Amino acid sequence: MKITIDNREITVLEGETILQAATRAGISIPSMCYSDGRKHKEGCMVCVVKDLASGQIVPSCVTTAKEGMQIDASSNEVLGQRRIALELLLSDHRADCEAPCTLVCPHGLDVEQFLAAYDNGAFEEARAILKRAFTSLPTIACDECKAPCEKACRRGSIDKSVAIRDIIHEVAAMESLSDVEAAPSKAKIGKDEFFSRIGIFSNDEKARLKESVNTPSRCLHCACDGRVDCRLRAYSKELGVKRSRYGISTKQSVKLTIDVNEHLRFEPSKCIRCGLCVYNTDNGFTFIGRGFDMKVVIPEENKCNAYDELAQICPTGAIYLK
Repeated sequence: MKITIDNREITVLEGETILQAATRAGISIPSMCYSDGRKHKEGCMVCVVKDLASGQIVPSCVTTAKEGMQIDASSNEVLGQRRIALELLLSDHRADCEAPCTLVCPHGLDVEQFLAAYDNGAFEEARAILKRAFTSLPTIACDECKAPCEKACRRGSIDKSVAIRDIIHEVAAMESLSDVEAAPSKAKIGKDEFFSRIGIFSNDEKARLKESVNTPSRCLHCACDGRVDCRLRAYSKELGVKRSRYGISTKQSVKLTIDVNEHLRFEPSKCIRCGLCVYNTDNGFTFIGRGFDMKVVIPEENKCNAYDELAQICPTGAIYLK
């Protein structure tokens, strides 16, 4: 059986969907709610294509390929539909991809990673992160800097910004540390990179974060732990989506993390309700509510049925390994 996708004829196996046939032929079609070999239901509509015979826009992840189909997978019309789908998903996703302090550092210091090492008492690692950004330890460089990192710090909207420069000087002055090698270079954050944003904290969120975040630095650690493999971010960049035109509609409280098991965490404010974690656990993650109020939750008694591989299935970093 053969079908045509973007004027390219490909062979389709019996029972294959358009997405499966395209993927096997090396044709890229994005999808958020589909994971190869896993149970899924159409919902994200990021994988839409156009059936030229009927004129219909259809989800390629569940539409079975039929002999002679003529499929449009890359026209401006199709890409426009995918952008709308992504913008709708982004309205359910409230998170900072990268920490604001890191984005504004003129020296390219990964401030959040540095503070994470500091908070964990890993001072050798913290010093190595400094050496990656500075040719010499930054006693003078930070003194002359106007500290945009402290101005961008989200902790400042709660009480007082993290004293980032003071902590940098503290680590730089630790004479007991060896002259460690610089940590491996991190991929530079491109100007065309997509960044989702947490937005403004509610008064309740400010009160909760002020009480619950008591790390030595007081850093909120805004950067998303799941950002490296986040398909939502990758596809948004690919399709030129900078932000959702629909704003943030999720009612989930920001930076509220749930320990699922010894290794796995769930952050509901990053969840786009694709259902992959629900359909691929037996009495584990589940839906509650209906329509716009529907949420994905993990009941306490169901946590034992969740497994670490869910972090690889989740398309947004809402479920990730600690």
